[in-house]
Amino acid sequence: MKTLVQIIKEHMMYKNQIGKLAKADLAKTYRGAALGWTWAIIKPAVTIFVYWFAFAVGLRMSSDVNGYPYFLWLIAGVIPWFYISEMITGGTDCIRRYSYLVTKMKFPVSTIPTFVNISKFMVNLMLIYIMIIIFRLFGFTPDIYILQLPFYLLLAFLFCNIWSLLSAPLAVISKDYGNLVKAFLTAVFWLSGIIWNPDTAKGHALKIFLNLNPVTYLVNGFRNCFINKVWFWEQPKRLLYFVIFLAIMLFFAIRIYKKLRKDIPDVL
Repeated sequence: MKTLVQIIKEHMMYKNQIGKLAKADLAKTYRGAALGWTWAIIKPAVTIFVYWFAFAVGLRMSSDVNGYPYFLWLIAGVIPWFYISEMITGGTDCIRRYSYLVTKMKFPVSTIPTFVNISKFMVNLMLIYIMIIIFRLFGFTPDIYILQLPFYLLLAFLFCNIWSLLSAPLAVISKDYGNLVKAFLTAVFWLSGIIWNPDTAKGHALKIFLNLNPVTYLVNGFRNCFINKVWFWEQPKRLLYFVIFLAIMLFFAIRIYKKLRKDIPDVL
């Protein structure tokens, strides 16, 4: 608890710096590119088009889902995945990327994952806004279920922040860990129901296993807002599993941070 309280205090003391560094990280991502900020849209658009072409045109998996075109179902899952996947890898590398804040400026290590997370989160909000426009262009205006979108955004933000706090110190100590995370990212993608519905899997045990994946819960949560028309309290077990996973991850994140925080500056 002392470590958690200290982390909270560090965030409160450096809240202004966190905001400024989040803006700087966002600008740094697209600095020097001729198209600048438009790459935040171009890259996801190209990826979505490739997925759509491969599965809807190539494999002919283009049947409607709950009355919505497969393309809309696809982007409702891929958009949150862009943010989560960016933080799985970027959150792991964030302390190494901003090592000068630790070695030269004595900036609190616990706040580095937070401002990186805020930076990626802002891009995610922009993509969600574009997604809503696409839905409207297809003739599907979001209804009352979109009111729960902030709830899922909060859960996604907490998941990414806790993951980064857990993963970033380990990546500082061991470069192999960072490479391992990148290697497993593809497996997480295919096991999280981004481009296929895990509820259609054969076998009750397999469905339970796939739905225990926290990324699956977050992706389905976004689709509940736009496609499935399901309130988050209508799936209490899935929410409970996600909260338990989040609590366990937070426990280990604090333990690891407590043990490694003094060693991080020396290793960097």
